[in-house]
This record gives sequence, C-alpha cells and structure tokens, in this order.
Amino acid sequence: MEPFELPLAAAADAIRARRMSPVELVDSVLDRIDKTEPHLGAYVTIVAEQARRAAGEAEHEVAHGRYRGPLHGIPMGLKDLIDVSGMATTASSRVRAGHRATADSTVAARLDAAGAILLGKTHTHEFAFGLTTPQTRNAWNRDRVAGGSSGGSAVAVASGAATFALGTDTGGSIRVPAALNGVVGLKPTYGLVPRHGITSLSWSLDHVGPLTRTVEDAALVLTALTGRDPRDPASLSVPASDYRPAAGTDLTGLRIGLPRTYYFDNVDPHVEAAVRRAIGRLEALGARLVEVDIPMTRYIQATQWGLMVPEAGAYHEGSLRTVPELYQEDVRILLEASELMSAGDYVRAQRSRTLMRAEWARMLEEVDVIAAPSVPMPAVGADEETVTWPDGTVEAVSDAYVRLSAPANITGVPALTVPVGHDPAGMPIGMQLLGRPLGEPTLLRVGHAYEQTQPTRALATVA
Repeated sequence: MEPFELPLAAAADAIRARRMSPVELVDSVLDRIDKTEPHLGAYVTIVAEQARRAAGEAEHEVAHGRYRGPLHGIPMGLKDLIDVSGMATTASSRVRAGHRATADSTVAARLDAAGAILLGKTHTHEFAFGLTTPQTRNAWNRDRVAGGSSGGSAVAVASGAATFALGTDTGGSIRVPAALNGVVGLKPTYGLVPRHGITSLSWSLDHVGPLTRTVEDAALVLTALTGRDPRDPASLSVPASDYRPAAGTDLTGLRIGLPRTYYFDNVDPHVEAAVRRAIGRLEALGARLVEVDIPMTRYIQATQWGLMVPEAGAYHEGSLRTVPELYQEDVRILLEASELMSAGDYVRAQRSRTLMRAEWARMLEEVDVIAAPSVPMPAVGADEETVTWPDGTVEAVSDAYVRLSAPANITGVPALTVPVGHDPAGMPIGMQLLGRPLGEPTLLRVGHAYEQTQPTRALATVA
C-alpha cells in the first residue's frame, strides 16, 4: 500500500512509531495530486513547497520527541472558504479574485497547532451556493457531478489527493459530496466547531466539519476542531472531548429510528436497498429499530430556502449591486431572488425553524439515532438538471440533493454520512445518521461499529 492510500489513523500510527515519516507521506500525496488533478480538478491552489517544508519540520519534531498527536504530519485540504493567513480565499469566484486573508480562521489555526500540513485550497460551488461544484469531477466517474458545495474536499479525499479535508455545510454541503464520492462526512452540532474566518453563506445554517476516509478519522479531526471561540457568536462552550470511538461493534440497547415518512420518499431503489441493508446490519449488531414519523415535512424545504436565501442575499448585497457580472449565472439568480423575499417571509421561516427544532427534540427522545439515506440518488451526469421519479414528479437536481440533508441544518443536530455500497454503475451510496444536539459520540460509535463489519474501502480509481 502506498502512503497516500492510508487513512488518517493508520498514517498517524505509522508516523508516531516512526515507521513512516511525514516527508514520505506528503511526497506520496503530492505525487498523487499530480496524477489526479488533470482529471478531477479538486484544488483551487496547491502549496507543494510549503507542504514539503512543513513535512520536514514535522519529521524533525517527531524524531526529537515533540509529537503533537494524531494529526501531526498529516496532509490536508481546506475548502476555499476557510482563511489561511497570506493565502487567497476566493470562494471559487471571480468576485473574490483579489482577496487575501490576513489571519488564520479558527479551524486553520487549530489544525496547524495540531501539526496538520496544508496541501492547498479545494474547490467549492461558488460561495458554497450550490450542490454540484461544476469545476470538479466525481472521483469515481468524471462524467458525473462531484456534489457540493464541498466537492473539491470530497474528491480530494476520495482520490487520495488529501488524507483528510474540511468542508462547510449549510444545506448538506459536506454530506452530499461525501456520499456521492464514497467518503465519510460529518456535520457537527451547530456551534460545536467555530466558524470565525470562514466565508459565510447563511450564518444561522452554516457548519464546518471534516471529510475523511473512515469514521475514526472524522473523530480524530473533530477532536482538534472543537472548543469555544467568542469571535463566533454561535460558538458553544463545551468541555474538551476525545471523540475517537472505542473499538467494538456491540450496539445492544441502542435505539435506531427508522423513518416512516420523508427520507425514503422518491429515493432511487438502489439507494434505498443499500441503506436498508446497512440498517439491517445495525440491527444485527444489537440495535433496536423504532419507526418514527419525521415532523413538519411539508415545511422543510420552504424553511431551508426561507432562511438561507435572505441571509445569503444580505451577505452579498454590496457586491451584487456593484459587480453582478462576476458571479456565475446560477448563483447570481439565487442571490437576486433574495430581493424578492419579504421580511415577513424570513420571520415565518424563523418561526418554522423554532417549531421544527422542538418537534425534532421530542422525536429524538424516543430514539438515539435516526438512520436514513444521505441523498436520494447517486451522482448524476454533469449535464443533468432534473430527475424524474417513478410517480412522475420532476425535481431539480439541486432540490433533490438538499432535500434529505436540510433538516439537520435547520434543527442544528449532528449528522454523519457513511458509505454503504455502490449502485450497478459503480457510484457510491451513503447512509446518514442523525442524532441529538451534541450527540456526536453516539453517531461516531454507530458509524464506526458499522464500518468495522465491512471490507476495507478502496480509493476511487482515477482514469
């Protein structure tokens, strides 16, 4: 196995035991980037020489007994919304072409302190306002969408062009591309990971979290990211935790919520079959299945858009008036639509969210975790704009991909996507686990238990 193929935990063990140096790992991943980038386009910016210098410094520190922990010497990508001092943060947009960060974001500073090594900035759908990331191709099939908006981060991890990466999630933008590219994606509880220094899409829905090869890897990254930062008004004050799940697959006594409504409506049959098999596996590990009705389903998408579009419009108000021609057409249209929404629309969406959070809290008193599809269908063709369901319903691809992920953003609950197979065309399928606020340890335990019963997942094969 080449170093770039190692998941984070295995690479960390090898570095700590000095069986592999950070220099070997970073060189291997940079070589992989040279092979994958012409085909996939995951990165906006690559800082190869900076990464090699950092790897040499990490190697020296480890050799002299100054090992910082499991992220020390591990190469990573950061979504191009995340500020790193001295680097451009373009949000994959011409609007931000001249922008350069003057300070690190909180998450970049914490990862740097943990010894992680930055490889570069990964592509996002422009300003994170989309679910496809058109600049980037799916790691499993270049003719399919990467998913978005954290498409570059997901593709980099899936193809071996980063050992882990960070993304942001406002309506599914970590979980959607993670599911479509066969990697793990974690959207933490709202406020658990500070967002200071990260370009906003919708401040009341934005989250930041890891994309990794395994659930254990996601836990290791999450451990480095949490902790209050007063510069983010939503940041939570919670005790420091080690989120790494214990070994073992016994889920006896755990209650898994199986949705009767919403999550299995208009879902590709291969997705439904794979997710139900995975849920059956959780039951075989000792979990008890409890059917649940998802509350307020008719209001989910209206609430998501009613919050997100006005907040995005307010953030972009100045540049939309002065340089509208610099936005991509799909993003500009959505931002212009924000000016057609009234204050009353926004207040009603806020009221709906308050009621939805209360209803979800009541539902989650009855179960420990909800298990469902991450997205209703695998990655579609890059030129496909709609999907037609067997009942004749025609749905925009972007609406379909946000449909099953939006509830966790509206309510702020944590959500984890785990790969559970492939469709007949070889495209990945993901299962989503949702839990109570600050219920990350339970989600990670369940995801890790499932993962331990499955064969080791291979990286995407890039033609």
